[in-house]
Amino acid sequence: MRSLAGVVATALAWALLPAASASAQEPAASPAAPPSARVETDHGAFVIRLRPDIAPRHVRHFVRVARAGGYEGTVFHRIVPRGIIQGGDPLSKDPKKKALYGTGGLGLLKAELSAQPMARGAVAAVLRPSSKDSAGNQFFICLSDQPALTGKFTIFGEVESGMEAVDAIGASPVAGDRAVERIVIRRVSITDAEAAR
Repeated sequence: MRSLAGVVATALAWALLPAASASAQEPAASPAAPPSARVETDHGAFVIRLRPDIAPRHVRHFVRVARAGGYEGTVFHRIVPRGIIQGGDPLSKDPKKKALYGTGGLGLLKAELSAQPMARGAVAAVLRPSSKDSAGNQFFICLSDQPALTGKFTIFGEVESGMEAVDAIGASPVAGDRAVERIVIRRVSITDAEAAR
């Protein structure tokens, strides 16, 4: 004769079996796509995959500025050939303020440093010299791997397509590290912005 404990265990196993089978048949929820930004410039367009997983505050700020049209009309004012391109300064909308390019829109964010490599295509926040908690609207994009910069600047995205447009900007004429011509950001559009809130 079976013990009462054995009967209860068998009944419990049978009661749980349909639920386990049903859950095994349900498709797993797919992870949400990361937000991205399409940047349209005078030299073509490129897409940045934003990284709220490593720099949520920086991504939220970038999305907020982009949605408000804050990048439209700014320029890539600084180019280090085969190094980086830098843009997003709100002062760069005004050609008369060229001497101030690189100083605007900073001092708004604290650093979110990570071990993410500063590789070709990395998008990172610009800082004031010797001030790690001074990021803001300006950003730079690596034209080549920059291992010496890893862990010193907040990476908040990476170029996932259109790197040829970034390279074209990087090949523009310079005087020192200043772009000779105005390389204008015409529009920055955000997809899946809800994921970055």
